[in-house]
Amino acid sequence: MSDRTAHWDHVYTTKGESEVSWFQDTPTISLEMIRAARPDHAAAIIDIGGGASRLADSLLQEGYRDIAVLDLSANALETAKKRIGAAAATIDWIVADATTWRPAKTYDVWHDRAAFHFLTDPHDRAAYVERLRSAVAAGGYVIIGTFALDGPEKCSGLPVQRHDSASLSVELGPAFELIETRSETHHTPWHSTQAFQFSRFRRRAA
Repeated sequence: MSDRTAHWDHVYTTKGESEVSWFQDTPTISLEMIRAARPDHAAAIIDIGGGASRLADSLLQEGYRDIAVLDLSANALETAKKRIGAAAATIDWIVADATTWRPAKTYDVWHDRAAFHFLTDPHDRAAYVERLRSAVAAGGYVIIGTFALDGPEKCSGLPVQRHDSASLSVELGPAFELIETRSETHHTPWHSTQAFQFSRFRRRAA
């Protein structure tokens, strides 16, 4: 088990779903940016670092049928499965590290809220982007939410790499066109605030 896996399994073993700073009852901006990409209901959508997020629940409710959730922590995914209930069987739950995972298919929408910013090592970011490039179809969309440049410097006791749309554009490279960027002030369960940015890219045709 990697140090990253051990860390996140411990977090989800010792804290309830709503006892972590990134908890959202409704992932509003994520849903809005996915809708803006206009995927049809058969589109393949993957949530990277989804953990116990409620995005998968919301996508099911909106009629999407090809949903995957990837996370380092099996404990986090079990929390989500139990919450969703029987419909969880229709979701592809992937326990993996996004920097070493080998995608078995391509996706129309790649969504990541608050996973990429934990990759402070440039080699890890490059490995993540390599997987992203192999997993996102031409014309597909990439939505990445991270702490903004004025956001926190740490989360869950770990350092983070803050980003804006320009730094994400550099990380993804010229194959991905920036379509939209938005700011969010996230309110944690204990009423503090965190500055996030969300950027949506489209993969250019080959």
